[in-house]
Amino acid sequence: MNILIADDEDAPREQLAEALAQAWPEARLVAQARHGADAWDQWLEHEPDVCFLDIRMPGLTGIEVAQRIHGRTPVIFVTAYGDHALAAFDAGAVDYVLKPVDPERLAQAVARVKQRLQAPPPAAQAEALQGLLARLAQDLHRPPLPEHIQASVGKEVRLIRLVDVIYFEADARYTRVVYRHEGEDADALIRTPLKDLLAQLDPRAFTQVHRSVIVRSSAMASAVREDNGNMHLRLRGRPEKLPVSRQFQALFKGQ
Repeated sequence: MNILIADDEDAPREQLAEALAQAWPEARLVAQARHGADAWDQWLEHEPDVCFLDIRMPGLTGIEVAQRIHGRTPVIFVTAYGDHALAAFDAGAVDYVLKPVDPERLAQAVARVKQRLQAPPPAAQAEALQGLLARLAQDLHRPPLPEHIQASVGKEVRLIRLVDVIYFEADARYTRVVYRHEGEDADALIRTPLKDLLAQLDPRAFTQVHRSVIVRSSAMASAVREDNGNMHLRLRGRPEKLPVSRQFQALFKGQ
């Protein structure tokens, strides 16, 4: 089993790693993340079998990362005693451990997650969990989402309205922003990594379809499955074909 740990505090993250080495010696720690955006990026890269996520992290919270994982990997939340989310977790039968980690409590959580890996929960239970996570995400009081992003275009610093953005595409050094400007197609480069940008976007308006691509949901026209099992996305009124990675193909199941 491959495990991911995410916590923005070094000492609790290291303590959890040490406790897991005792409670689950056959498991392998493949990634440690210091904030939510990094945790999501690490999940895309490593596809771990189990995630331990701190609830309260800068950028994306542990709750929001779990929403994006959408049941594809079991999640155990890590939180401090007295967090208001604990009552909801108890009611929703969500696994969690408290900081500092108690070895006996961690062993119980590991035993439960092993059972879940052998027998995944039914779809109805998984959807109920997503509903619970959505309610908890609203309670974490994130600051208002920005209306613009700034991009340098020559000597000009352009304020690009997020409502005008069609998609973001990352390469090795920059993130390309494709948008509509005064009725014309335009693009610009920004230095913000895609994983950090994701925390600034409204998940109801933008959908990640690839580790390097985030698309405005209303701009998507169709997803086309290729003979080799790959998939690409077509956009409304545009010629581009954007890649859809395997982790996100489940977003396009059809009816």
